[in-house]
Amino acid sequence: MKDRGAFAIASAIALALACSRQRVEFTEVLRYATGRRRMPPEKNLAIVSVVGRDQKGVVARVSTYLAGCSINIEDIEQRVMEGLFIMTMRVDLTDLAPSLDEMILGLKRIGDDTHMEVSVRLHNARERKRVAVLVSKEPHCLEQLVADRAAGLLNGELVVVLSNHDGLRAIAERAGLPFEFFPSTDKPAHEAFLLAKLREVRADLVVLARYMQVLTPAVVNQYPSRIINIHPSLLPYYPGANAYKQAFEEGVRVSGCTAHFVTEQLDQGPVILQDVFHIRVGEDTLDEVKERGQALEGKVLSQALQLVLNEQLVVTDKKVLFRPGRLPA
Repeated sequence: MKDRGAFAIASAIALALACSRQRVEFTEVLRYATGRRRMPPEKNLAIVSVVGRDQKGVVARVSTYLAGCSINIEDIEQRVMEGLFIMTMRVDLTDLAPSLDEMILGLKRIGDDTHMEVSVRLHNARERKRVAVLVSKEPHCLEQLVADRAAGLLNGELVVVLSNHDGLRAIAERAGLPFEFFPSTDKPAHEAFLLAKLREVRADLVVLARYMQVLTPAVVNQYPSRIINIHPSLLPYYPGANAYKQAFEEGVRVSGCTAHFVTEQLDQGPVILQDVFHIRVGEDTLDEVKERGQALEGKVLSQALQLVLNEQLVVTDKKVLFRPGRLPA
């Protein structure tokens, strides 16, 4: 009986405290609504990014400059990898003393003096990147991108699907994506078609979702570090065509796929992401190996695109590095 009495008293006290908190919260809201108490000012946040060869005094110089502009640093992440210094700051510009342009020019001067790349992006002003998808005949990568778009996993806009065949039109149009194709039998004409459409849709990124044509420098140079390809092997092994067949015939027990940026050198661009699957040598057929690999290709390509869209990467010296605190899950 004593336990029941103690429990009842404790319950009554908890209920009274809860009601008290609710009355306090309601009173605070009422004060804001009636103007008796001012709402806290909305912050004007920005992201400052600094990338370059590591050297002494960079953090101190940038921080001192920002403090002199009456800017509060809310968060800072920094890392040195293979001699490359990467720093990301979240700052509050609410009390900014000079104009925004003057502040940015001052940071650019620090970048020039230190030979580093310095950029500023207003936190609420980032536009979603526009992504063009290039395909040929194989549907699995396009299907994965469409599914991840529908699930809200892509922090960007798929704006068009371009191809050298007409076979995947139905997949694109069911997803509400414009689809256009031009045969690649005339390579220069096909690439002229691609460039014209990419300019027309104002593409920020180009994703090769099993697009089976080799892009020439005429296209690649227009989008440096902005074209993402998926290759069906663990590069640098088995570049070029028939990668699964090469792995199967050589009896390897682990294969995979690689998402990488496209350069003029075939299948030699900076690697973004890789994943693997196992091959049961002597048991699996070539078709089973291909099926297992294709199930992985779309996932790796989409994950790589998400990393780029979320600005988690820095591309330098033929390598992809992850920004501090932004390693892939």
